Amino acid sequence: MMPKLQFDKEINIIIANAIREDVGDGDHTSLACVPKIANGKAKLLVKEAGVIAGVNFAKQVFNYVDSSLSMNIMINEGAFVNKGDIVFYVEGASQSILRAERLVLNGMQRMSAIATKTNVFVNLLRGTNTKILDTRKTTPGIRALEKWAVSIGGGENHRFGLYDMIMLKDNHIDFCGSITKAITNVKQYLKNTDKDLKIIVEARSLVEIEEILSCDGVFRILIDNFSLKDTVKAVKMIGDKCLTESSGKIDETTVRKYAECGVNYISSGALTHSVHNMDLSLKAV
Repeated sequence: MMPKLQFDKEINIIIANAIREDVGDGDHTSLACVPKIANGKAKLLVKEAGVIAGVNFAKQVFNYVDSSLSMNIMINEGAFVNKGDIVFYVEGASQSILRAERLVLNGMQRMSAIATKTNVFVNLLRGTNTKILDTRKTTPGIRALEKWAVSIGGGENHRFGLYDMIMLKDNHIDFCGSITKAITNVKQYLKNTDKDLKIIVEARSLVEIEEILSCDGVFRILIDNFSLKDTVKAVKMIGDKCLTESSGKIDETTVRKYAECGVNYISSGALTHSVHNMDLSLKAV
């Protein structure tokens, strides 16, 4: 997980950029028809069942737009909600609520969809020792939001970017020439730069797993696009030498079967790249 200070900075950047993009030189519709002194109240209404996420994000958005806005939270982050539920009320300057409305909804709808899908995977893995991970297959510019949603849904975050972990994938290995050479180069680089980064190596075959195991210093092996039969063989080969992770076209119908092969983690890009926003609305009351 990203350090809290850095994570908070990422969220602040997302909010500032989104408000800049949406408001520009002013919300002229609201400025034209809603008096500056007018106060109002609105509710966050659930229109579709799922796991609610982004309540704390909404709080940060309202505070950024107008620190005098007040929220009354009725349902906490991560709870399962049903159509008709009210998550929170927000009260204060009507113009401020209107300026914040779209960002709050866009963020919460996306985050809730991701949290809901993640929770489905978490429940399917219940009773196994396997944990679900996200990937870097996120929407550009809002990765922190989407990974936050994964954690709210009960999943775990993989690396945040290219800077917080070494991950040798197929193209790195092919460009370098071999797995052994790639791992050797990485270890030398980490020594030269005095960086403490964990090393994950992707394997495309059982032969590549043998080569990875002949090298020291690997934290986790990514067993990529293996059949169930070969995944069982791979886990047995690896034993307790390092952690294991399965990935590649694993969905709700197969995730439990891969977990039962004995892998420590399953990573799924679908958690963040294949969801439909959850239906929420902010209604004046």
